[in-house]
Amino acid sequence: MQLISKLYGPFFDPHNWETVLTSSSDWMIILSLIMIECLLSVDNAVVLAAQTQTLPTVKEREKSLFYGIWGAYIFRFLVIGIGTYLIHLWEIKIIGALYLFYMVYRYFVPKKSKTNKTIKKTVKKRGHLSLFWSVVIQIEMMDIIFSVDSVLASLAISSNPVVVLIGGMIGILCMRGIAEVIMKVMRKIPELETMAYVLIAIIGVKLFVSIPMIDWEIPSGLFALIVLLAVVATLIIHFLRVRKTH
Repeated sequence: MQLISKLYGPFFDPHNWETVLTSSSDWMIILSLIMIECLLSVDNAVVLAAQTQTLPTVKEREKSLFYGIWGAYIFRFLVIGIGTYLIHLWEIKIIGALYLFYMVYRYFVPKKSKTNKTIKKTVKKRGHLSLFWSVVIQIEMMDIIFSVDSVLASLAISSNPVVVLIGGMIGILCMRGIAEVIMKVMRKIPELETMAYVLIAIIGVKLFVSIPMIDWEIPSGLFALIVLLAVVATLIIHFLRVRKTH
C-alpha cells in the first residue's frame, strides 16, 4: 500500500496539480510533450485505424477506437506511475538513454533492404470473444507497444508525473483526432520527422548526463527552448529547400 501511495500519490496531490497548471514553464514542457507524441505516433494512429476496418459498421469502428483510447489512458497512467519511480535509478537511466539512442540509430542509419511492414486488416477472433472485442483487445495491445517509446521520452524530459500525464493524454487525443491533418503537414514538411528524432537524441543525452557519476541536469525550461528553436530551424530549412527548388 505504501509503494502504491509512493508511485501514484503525486497524481492525487491537489497542490501538485495547481503548481503544474499555473506554471508557464510546465506548460511549455507539456506543449513539447504533445508535439513529440504527435510526431512519433501519427503513423501508429493509422495502423490502429486499419485494425478497425474488419468491423462491419462505422459505428462499431468508432466505438472500438473510443474504448481503445480509454484503455490507452489507463495504461499510460499506470506506466507513468511505475516509470516515475524507476527513472530515478541510474541503471534505468542508462538503459533508457541507450534505448533512445537506438531509436535514433534505427531512424538515421539506412538499411540495405527497407521494406514497409504490411498491416493485415484481418483480426482473428480470440476464443469465445466477438469480433468487436477481439478488435478492441488488438487495439489495446498495439497501444501498449506504441506508448513505451513516448513514456520513456516523456519521463526523460520531466520527472513530474502530472506534467507527463497531461502531455501524454492531450497528445494521445490530438494524435487520434487529427492524425490525417498531422500526416498532411508532415508530408508537406518532411523535415519535421527528422527533427523529432534529433530531439529524441537530445532527450537521450539529457537522461544520460543526469546519472550520479555526471550529475548534470538540463533544466526543463531550457529543453522547451531547444524544442522551440528546433521547430523554427526546421521551418527555415524547409523554406530554404522549397525556395531552392523553385
